[in-house]
Amino acid sequence: MTRFLFVIPLLLMTSAASAEQKQGHDACARDVSRFCRAQMNDGDQIVLACLQQNRSRISKPCQQTLAAHGR
Repeated sequence: MTRFLFVIPLLLMTSAASAEQKQGHDACARDVSRFCRAQMNDGDQIVLACLQQNRSRISKPCQQTLAAHGR
């Protein structure tokens, strides 16, 4: 029973992190396709660098997402 009670909070934390990641993806999806289309298949770090290079041009929600994640 104790093991079961430990697993539930772990699952809730995992799903919350997954939901947050999806929101970040949704916030920046249009900006990625607009400014970083050429880098889309090069990996997440390359796309992130592209978004950072275009920070002044990307949408406010995407800028907020980057700032919230320390980027």
